Amino acid sequence: MNRKINMVAIRDQAYPKLLREIKDPPEVLYYSGDLSLASRVNVAVVGTRKATSYGIRAALKLSEMLAGHDVVVTSGMASGIDTYAHKGALKAGKTIAVLGSGIDLCTPASNRSLMEEISEKGLLVSEYPPGTHATAYTFPQRNRIISGLSAATVIVEAGISSGALITAERAAEQGREVYAVPADIDRICSIGANKLIKEGAMPLIVLEDLLDDLNIRRKDLSQRKKNLGTAEIEVLNLIETSGEVTAGDLCRRMQKQPSEINGILTVLEIKGMVYSFMGKIFIAK
Repeated sequence: MNRKINMVAIRDQAYPKLLREIKDPPEVLYYSGDLSLASRVNVAVVGTRKATSYGIRAALKLSEMLAGHDVVVTSGMASGIDTYAHKGALKAGKTIAVLGSGIDLCTPASNRSLMEEISEKGLLVSEYPPGTHATAYTFPQRNRIISGLSAATVIVEAGISSGALITAERAAEQGREVYAVPADIDRICSIGANKLIKEGAMPLIVLEDLLDDLNIRRKDLSQRKKNLGTAEIEVLNLIETSGEVTAGDLCRRMQKQPSEINGILTVLEIKGMVYSFMGKIFIAK
């Protein structure tokens, strides 16, 4: 698909303000899509290419929650966590993909349809002119743009040598907040994120806390219910009136099978309506 490729220079008024503030901003950005998204509140969501099912769920849930509150999710369109960060954001709002190649090239090739969707509904950005192929140098370089566009950077899942740690390092150098999603201590792909927490990154345990830290007003629960199905609303109302329940409580009170209840709860968690802790289900205020 042929897409229109535009260019904005650092001296231009449309150039993203936050990016201009970093010590080594690109002189020129090539882009396709809505450049104004780069000047809205952005949060970077990045992580390993070798994502686990836990990391995928966390990336989808976090990104959809952020996008649903009008936060633009920025990532690098790599396979793994980046891919699911974009996909989660597109379910509820907007996303920016910062590429390590020209924006006429797709890396990985498996993300071609995702790339086209981001071009149509979000924004593709690169400091490299069309025709530039990605290299071992260009990927780390683009990470400073991902963090530079963003008020905060969240590392969802990362091994000890993950490129996502470079993004976290750049964010810290730029004076931006760094968060990490805690994960199992016995997984190789969790070492990097857990180590960031040890070194001072904010642990993101309740995802909605990020909204509070960014001074973003949480949407009213009744407003968020508008996009729910009948069964989802029924479950949500029971949790709301109970204050806290277990999945077993919901099965007994609604006379439904655990598989059905767990499926509904998964959808509600992804949509940021509820969260679970120590086996109990709570409303995400």
